[in-house]
Amino acid sequence: MPTPRQFSKKSSTSNMLNLKHPVAACTPAYQVGFLLLENFSMASFTVAMDVLVTANLLKSQLYLSTPFSLGSERVTSDLGLEIYAAHIDRAALDHLDMLIVCGGLRTPLKYPELDRLLADAAAHQLALGGLWNGAWFLGRAGVLEGYNCTIHPEQRASLAERSPQCTITPASFVLDRERLTAASPNGALEMMLGLLKLQHGEALAEGVEEILAFSSARFRRVDSSQKKTMSAPLRTIVELMESNLEETLSLDQLAAYSGRSRRQIDRLFQAQLGTSPSRYYMELRITKSRRLLQYSDLPLMDVAIACGFVSVSHFSKCYCAYFGYPPSREQRLGE
Repeated sequence: MPTPRQFSKKSSTSNMLNLKHPVAACTPAYQVGFLLLENFSMASFTVAMDVLVTANLLKSQLYLSTPFSLGSERVTSDLGLEIYAAHIDRAALDHLDMLIVCGGLRTPLKYPELDRLLADAAAHQLALGGLWNGAWFLGRAGVLEGYNCTIHPEQRASLAERSPQCTITPASFVLDRERLTAASPNGALEMMLGLLKLQHGEALAEGVEEILAFSSARFRRVDSSQKKTMSAPLRTIVELMESNLEETLSLDQLAAYSGRSRRQIDRLFQAQLGTSPSRYYMELRITKSRRLLQYSDLPLMDVAIACGFVSVSHFSKCYCAYFGYPPSREQRLGE
């Protein structure tokens, strides 16, 4: 048999689906478990699965993927759709190479049994991943220490409090050695393509991406941050505020660190944000406090301190002024 001609890089990805690849019988499939938690992000889960399934279409038996649950044989997604899943236990870890925790915006931050399971998985040297807020559970189990990771912005403050030994980035996905995390459905796509590229090369990853016909913008949410339209001086001041929410900076300190006068800072905020520096700073702190209340199990006092309030009474007064109810009545998904 003559040796087939190699396609050029551009044509190769388009033709991969039609090429026949010999199956390497001595190489077992890489086994990936998806641990589905209640209200998991269906979009993140399905796009991650799509990458593996499509890779198998291009090269046979590269991956085996299995949905798991912590108890019930059916898990409800954020769309209200149920997925059948096998019960996971320590014995199941023996058959896996990677375990990915799939969370979502409304996933309760509970599941204490996950701590031991993830610690056992790490001891088995499994690669571990997290989708949406999956990194929070990895952090609570202590398996993210010394790693870079990412998480959905709603849980970023909570993970920082829970696992200060990890480095949280604002990226949509992070691959750091045997830890893989994604903060959004688009991040899940990029994360799995990155894994595919590391394990099987760039050409296969490009072929999968082309067949799925995903533009990276498909799952990208519109960035609600106003930083893109801020001037550089204002952006510097806002970043100073964001980095100092627990021990807040005075206006004089902001002026000194940014090289602007108090009057200049006030004008920047009024002109570009339509508010005062002090009000904007307060809104940052209140926003962080709401996220900590909803997505952590921290006591009210600890939340107040983490957001720069010297007393619970002052915190409650400010919180009520913004939301119309006291922080004690906030929904606690982490308890």
